[in-house]
Amino acid sequence: MIDIGVNLTNKRFDKDLASVIENAKQAGLTKLMVTGTNLIESQQALVLAKANPDFIYSTAGIHPHDASSMTAASVAQLRELLTQPEVKAVGECGLDFNRNFSTPAEQEKAFIQQLELAVEYQLPVFMHERDANQRFIELLTPYIKQLPSAVVHCFTGTQEELERCLALDLHIGITGWICDERRGTHLLELVKMIPDDRLMIETDSPYLLPRSMRPKPKSSRNEPKYLPYIAETIAHARQQDLHEFLASTEKTSKAFFNLT
Repeated sequence: MIDIGVNLTNKRFDKDLASVIENAKQAGLTKLMVTGTNLIESQQALVLAKANPDFIYSTAGIHPHDASSMTAASVAQLRELLTQPEVKAVGECGLDFNRNFSTPAEQEKAFIQQLELAVEYQLPVFMHERDANQRFIELLTPYIKQLPSAVVHCFTGTQEELERCLALDLHIGITGWICDERRGTHLLELVKMIPDDRLMIETDSPYLLPRSMRPKPKSSRNEPKYLPYIAETIAHARQQDLHEFLASTEKTSKAFFNLT
């Protein structure tokens, strides 16, 4: 199993990070992709990757929430990070018009700049989209044929939005949102639409603890070791054998991130 989206630089892992990593291995995970959401966390993610060769890799990018912080100096720092062999994707980048911590104009500029970096360095893009699907697709479309690959991480959208993403041949990352009986049940049908070679799985730790877990963990903190619960839910919804499903997502993830 490969967890394509973990936020191990989050302060909720400060006290027991080594145990979290070891527990992930014990749970059967073979690789973790640590997400970079701003320059500091992208640098920290790279440090983690270098300290855990062949198990942890990282991304480098600026999340739409932090888009207002992006400057020419930021681009220069991202360039340095993207030359590192452990950095396997540009991002997390994209658009989030739900909360607008950065203005839509700032988000769009930062997204385009990172798409251009991905084209230049021929790296895949790890993307975030919330309440901005149509504009997201409009901005991405001119670049898509120049990119090696691109994934919408933590997809939670509608069928129409999924169809737009698949029409661009995007990869789709599914999290524990699908295990949430309050707001994620629509994904149980939508995951059936995603081709095997476009579907990847992730925890988005420490967020989105799978609510279907029994017994329920004492802590609300999600961890990579809980990825099997997400995988089981998706495989069941798709009526796929769990082992075949896991083999498929691992193959897809390795190809996407160019992991040997």
